[in-house]
Amino acid sequence: MKQFKKVRTEDDLEIQLYKSNVITPKAILFLVHGMGEHAMRYAHVAEYFKNVNILSVAIDLRGHGRSQGKRGHMPTYDLMMSDLKNTIGALKEEFSGIPFFIYGHSMGGNLVLNYLIRNKETVTAAIATGPYLRLGFEPPKWKVFLARISANIYSELSQPTELEQEALSRTPQVLEEYKNDPLVHDKITASFFVNIHQAGIDAIERAAEITTPLLLMHGAKDRLTSPAGTKDFHSNAMSHVKLHMWDELYHEIHNEPEKTQVFKMALKWFQQFLDK
Repeated sequence: MKQFKKVRTEDDLEIQLYKSNVITPKAILFLVHGMGEHAMRYAHVAEYFKNVNILSVAIDLRGHGRSQGKRGHMPTYDLMMSDLKNTIGALKEEFSGIPFFIYGHSMGGNLVLNYLIRNKETVTAAIATGPYLRLGFEPPKWKVFLARISANIYSELSQPTELEQEALSRTPQVLEEYKNDPLVHDKITASFFVNIHQAGIDAIERAAEITTPLLLMHGAKDRLTSPAGTKDFHSNAMSHVKLHMWDELYHEIHNEPEKTQVFKMALKWFQQFLDK
């Protein structure tokens, strides 16, 4: 993927988009990354779909990657939804007449699921992997208390996420590249935590409202986001929402040794909407 263009948010931030090079695509795949990372960590995902003539567009969310905004800060959840809605709307207009797919991981999965709840029938089909609906661990109670208090007093109060990096993947190269990536950060503000955490709970409760065909995938050994939370979401959803648990995989199933199998399942899911 290469830098594509920048879009403006409602509060006047520049958001960076990236695009793979497909001359005559048969579909568009919009990629939404997780907390503290950035779009280019999904370049290999885009490359896989490029080989089957699906064009990928990836976003650096506000406060991440090459996009503007305080690192790891979300003023409101509605602004995050607006960022996605406006970007998707512009892309659908630019690449009209072909299927539009959306794929979100972790925090990106949280955003995608809430987007689908709020914006029905705007995309052809979707995938969420390891979605942040509930955490896979119990954060220190004092940090949760501080975040909730600070969100109303000083929403931009920033704390380190203290992410367990070894829980990302069983692939040593992935961990090494993550640790040395200058665009990766470990910051999260009080309002970001409170907003994203509540949005995960809300999504589980409102899962039945999703009308878009959706595939959920989660590593059963994910210690960062809760596999049980994804199962609960699936239990509340309608029959067009499918779930696949990957028995031995960690959080980033697209970066595990079995990633090709993951990509094949994703392609098979999307393929059924290309053949119609």
